[in-house]
Amino acid sequence: MGMIFPQSTKGSASVAAQQSACYQAPGFGRGGSLSGPLRSCFSKRYKPLAERRPPSRPAHRNARGLDSKVADDFRQSEVGERYAKALFGLAQDQKVLDAVATDLDGLKAAYLESADLRRVVGSPAFSAEDKGKALVAIAMKLKANMVTLKFLGYLAESRRAEALPTAIAGFKTLYDQHRGVVAAQVTTAVKLSAKQLTGVKTALVQSLGKEPEISTVVDPAILGGIKVRVGSRLFDASLKTKLDSLKFALKRA
Repeated sequence: MGMIFPQSTKGSASVAAQQSACYQAPGFGRGGSLSGPLRSCFSKRYKPLAERRPPSRPAHRNARGLDSKVADDFRQSEVGERYAKALFGLAQDQKVLDAVATDLDGLKAAYLESADLRRVVGSPAFSAEDKGKALVAIAMKLKANMVTLKFLGYLAESRRAEALPTAIAGFKTLYDQHRGVVAAQVTTAVKLSAKQLTGVKTALVQSLGKEPEISTVVDPAILGGIKVRVGSRLFDASLKTKLDSLKFALKRA
């Protein structure tokens, strides 16, 4: 799926009209910000987040670069999980859990497929408004539920767009628990063969005591090995993690 930038909508009247309609729909204020009852609902659920928002960090890494990265990753994961809980609660209240779960699956696929989307979401060079427009444009192409659309607008407005992947993962965990399903995400550097996937499934059944729903992700960045996430638990036997641990140990030696 190609990335849709806010500026690219100038040449497409239909897309621009859709975005304008979405941003001016009940619950959206000017520039994609939330207003009205939905903002009030999100604000109540997210109130602790604003109070705990960390101060802005410098762009450069400090001398303890790896320590800083681990801290940043943990903070982002924690924020994403809190937003996930709030979205899950709202979707449950609005009786649109299944629709929001489907929307987030589509957003996850788009995020993984599009380097442009990942750059916009993760880069401080783009404004919160631009991030909100980009996310909503993608969600509208997926014909997402209005709760999902407004959640994305709120996430961007709160300058938390970079927490989208962890928010999606957190929502998925809560959704699976709600359905009584054990889901496992298996990440490898190259695609697993049918025999290898069967071996992973057998090992998980023995460990969990039941057969999980397995989703596979190919991520060359881990270099080799395997990562398995079941809910909040992560088994990381990737080559990249081992190398990072070695670098960390050498720096502290």
